[in-house]
Amino acid sequence: MAHLKRRTISSLTSAFLLACCLTTNAAAKQQPGNANPQTSSALPGSTSGQYADADICKTCHQEVWDKHFANTPHAALLKGEQHGCQSCHGPAQAHVDGGGDPTKIIRFEKLSPAETAAICTKCHQSSLETQNFSKSAHLANGVSCTSCHSPHNSSDVNFMLAKPQTALCYGCHAAQKAEFSRPYRHRVDAGLIQCSDCHNPHGTQVGHQVRAAAGQFAVCTKCHSDTMGPFVFEHAPVKTEEGCLNCHTPHGSTNPRLLQVNNVNFLCLRCHTPNMNGAAPGAPSFHNQNAKYQACTLCHTQIHGSNFSPVFFR
Repeated sequence: MAHLKRRTISSLTSAFLLACCLTTNAAAKQQPGNANPQTSSALPGSTSGQYADADICKTCHQEVWDKHFANTPHAALLKGEQHGCQSCHGPAQAHVDGGGDPTKIIRFEKLSPAETAAICTKCHQSSLETQNFSKSAHLANGVSCTSCHSPHNSSDVNFMLAKPQTALCYGCHAAQKAEFSRPYRHRVDAGLIQCSDCHNPHGTQVGHQVRAAAGQFAVCTKCHSDTMGPFVFEHAPVKTEEGCLNCHTPHGSTNPRLLQVNNVNFLCLRCHTPNMNGAAPGAPSFHNQNAKYQACTLCHTQIHGSNFSPVFFR
C-alpha cells in the first residue's frame, strides 16, 4: 500500500513539473522578443551601454569618413543631435573604452540578413518602396540589405548601391541576363530602362516582386498604355493572374514583339482550339489556316481589348 502511495505522489509531481514547463514555454513564445530569434534585440556586439560622442568615430575611422561616408545621405544622421554612426552600430561607449574592441559594437558582417533588415527598417520602413521587405523574396532567400547597398563605400549618392543596378541584379539572375541578349528584348543593357522600373527589389504583394502601374494595372501598361483599358470587351488572358506573360516573354525573346512562339496563329490556337473542356471558343470552321488566315491579328487587331467589337476587330 505504501509502495502504491509513493508511486501516486511521484506521478503527481511529474505531472506538475511538466505543466510548469509547458506554461513557461508557452509564455516565452508569446513574448514579442522571442517571436523571431533572427531579429532579436540581442545582436552580436550590441550593448545596453551609453552612446559616445557623435564625432568620436572619426578619431579611428577617419579614412572611411573622408573618402565615402561624409558624402552619403546617412551623414545627415550627425545633424539634429542624432547619434550618427551609432544609430546603426549601437551605443559605442563600451567600444571606445575597450580601445576599439570589435566585440563591443554591432558589425554587420556578423549579422544575419534578417538582423540587418531589422536595423535598416527602423528608418526605412515608412515608404511604399521598402515597407514589404520583411516578406520579400530577396530576404527569404538570404539576400541582405548590405548585399546590394554599401553605406560606407558607395559612390551612388541616391541609393548607395554597391555596384551599378544592372550589375547587381545580373550577379544573381544569370538566366535573365541571358534573356536580355536575345534579338528582341527590353533595352536594359542599353540603359534605357532598369530592372527596378518593373520590379521592386524590396518586395511587393505579387509574385516576382513585380510592381503595379496606376490603378493596379499590370506594370507593362506604364509604357504600353494603349493596352491598359479598361475595355468594353476584354480579352480574358490579359486579366488573368499571369496577364501579359500568357503571350509575351518579358525580358527577351527570339520572336518579334517578345512573343512566346514565332507564329501568331500558333499562339492563338493554344487557347482557341475546339475542346470540350476549354473556356475559349474554338476557331470557326471557315478559318482555313492553310489557305488564308495566317496571322489572327491581321483581322483581330485590338487583341488586348476593344471598345467596339467582341471579337477585337478594329
